[in-house]
Amino acid sequence: MKICKVVAAIIIHEDKVFATQRGYGEFKDGWEFPGGKVEQGETPQDALVREIKEELDTEIEVGELLETVEYDYPKFHLSMDCFICKVISGDLVLKEHKAARWLTKDMLDSVDWLEADRGVVEKIKKSTIINLK
Repeated sequence: MKICKVVAAIIIHEDKVFATQRGYGEFKDGWEFPGGKVEQGETPQDALVREIKEELDTEIEVGELLETVEYDYPKFHLSMDCFICKVISGDLVLKEHKAARWLTKDMLDSVDWLEADRGVVEKIKKSTIINLK
């Protein structure tokens, strides 16, 4: 099975987490944490900074690794490093996504998360690392 190595940004601001809705591809309309594929020669952190700049026209600071998700989709295996991040500059402009929302802890279940992201959502709900209200 093909392995797809990706990174995701858990962007936190004022007790909320940033979620995006895919606007294209096989998983169109599903909600996820923004990010993308790690290219050869990149560290996961470098890939995440690049992807967020490309997708959201925003500079982020990549912090602590929250979790690495290993998930089998029907056509590929996803290995996703999820990092806690904060915005350094930019306005999170949607270039590839259909929609976005800032979610409080109580609102995390209000969107239809992609399968691989659901475990991360549960971890965020229980986490003491992330101060969401």
